[in-house]
Amino acid sequence: MRPHPLEPAARTVLRLEKVTRQYAQADQPLVILKEADFAMNAGETVALVAPSGAGKSTLLHVAGLLERAEEGDVFLRGEPCGGLSDARRTAMRRSDIGFVYQFHHLLPEFTAAENIMMPQMIAGLKQPQAQERAEQLLDYMRIGHRGHHRPAELSGGEQQRVAIARAVANAPSILLADEPTGNLDPETAGYVFEALEALVRQSGLAALIATHNHEIANRMDRRVTLQDGRVVDY
Repeated sequence: MRPHPLEPAARTVLRLEKVTRQYAQADQPLVILKEADFAMNAGETVALVAPSGAGKSTLLHVAGLLERAEEGDVFLRGEPCGGLSDARRTAMRRSDIGFVYQFHHLLPEFTAAENIMMPQMIAGLKQPQAQERAEQLLDYMRIGHRGHHRPAELSGGEQQRVAIARAVANAPSILLADEPTGNLDPETAGYVFEALEALVRQSGLAALIATHNHEIANRMDRRVTLQDGRVVDY
């Protein structure tokens, strides 16, 4: 696999500074994040553990530039993102951020390898190079022999490993994962997280992972939660 462009490993790749995010309601705004501060470094795994409805997905969406904060700012590799145009934010999501969700969202008509090739080709990589990278990632996730299979022909754990490989295909700076093992049995969840963790360590990728699985959370470098709209150590 090609080396990750970030170095050294201690570099801060994501920082939220006094971020407030709220949603309109009939009577008064629903405040989800309130002056939230958070930072993480390259090569670091952080577990986001909080009850349903506490704002985990909102935090991931703001950090991943899918939603804009009403106040505060998000810094990606030191660049403030709050005032960027939608086009620039989209470009940053494509090149610097990888997303993994509870449901794999693989394209059913394409093979595992083709699903991983797709974001690379959208980013401008030629098909032979994209295919080579896809095969490398599948091998690294220990499912190289399943590259020609479509999602419906894969197990749940295999589907999610393909989704992780797709998320990191363009060598992003950060991986944001929302309950990536939530639909898997404990044993399979352990295998998937082990592969994800190895990928983070090898590449220098930073990973923020929302999870209800305390066993997996305990294996990460640190744990945080949401309390009264703020990010605090857990």
